[in-house]
Amino acid sequence: MPEIIDLGSLRLRFLQSKEDTAGSIDMFEMTLQPNARMPIPHYHDRWDETIYGLSGTTSWRVDGQDIDVTPGETVFIKRGIVHGFTNRTAGPTSCLCTLSPGVLGPQYFKDMAGLLAAGTPDPARMKETMLRYGLVPAPPA
Repeated sequence: MPEIIDLGSLRLRFLQSKEDTAGSIDMFEMTLQPNARMPIPHYHDRWDETIYGLSGTTSWRVDGQDIDVTPGETVFIKRGIVHGFTNRTAGPTSCLCTLSPGVLGPQYFKDMAGLLAAGTPDPARMKETMLRYGLVPAPPA
């Protein structure tokens, strides 16, 4: 049964994890409410990420380039490339995210959900959590 992780304006439905696939992939459906975004552009050096549009238009900033992902379209994010995302539309959007190899798992998102549920998140604790799981916050532009 898929695991649901609620991050407020983001909702993840974990379909496969590193535990399920012996480290081959992590795969989850991500639903973004209007104006939802990745608050901290970042990169990871241990896995690549492929995004597949399911509904609506999700806007990605990948290596300084803006890419709109609509249903049926994909974007590939090679490890080491700074990226982030947002939903600039008036309705919810969704995409399928596949991380290869699977090294992240759902626990990172559960930890971040805990920080967000505590009210105004502490940026230092968010950064520490990101780094612990292999997400490296990008320096300000």
